[in-house]
Amino acid sequence: MQTMDEEFYTIISRIYTKDSRYYPEAYEFVMEALSFSQKRFKKSKHVSGEELLNGIRALLLQKFGPMTMTVLKHWGIKTTDDFGNIVYNLVENKVLAKDTQDHYESFKNAYDFDEVFINGYRKQLAKRLKSMRF
Repeated sequence: MQTMDEEFYTIISRIYTKDSRYYPEAYEFVMEALSFSQKRFKKSKHVSGEELLNGIRALLLQKFGPMTMTVLKHWGIKTTDDFGNIVYNLVENKVLAKDTQDHYESFKNAYDFDEVFINGYRKQLAKRLKSMRF
């Protein structure tokens, strides 16, 4: 009998064989971001595409900081649309479920990566540095 993790990685491997645009780590991260988003928005189960994208953004900055763009590029992710593709690959393979309010369009051009992960990170860093006393 396979464990949940083994089953998940078997499914991701199957997805990757059909659609190699995104590294398996990207799928793993989306699942982690889903859990992060559920806690952040105090939802026990379903989060909207918008909430998931907000959680993804926050978790990427928290985990990877100035390396976020490098990590995304390595994973094959260029825009928020790519996160939509990953989510819908997971839905098609019954790893995730969607409800009637879920639409792929909620992932389209939700935010600009350069603005959020480069300029936004610099602003965040400048604010933190300003609050420090030397």
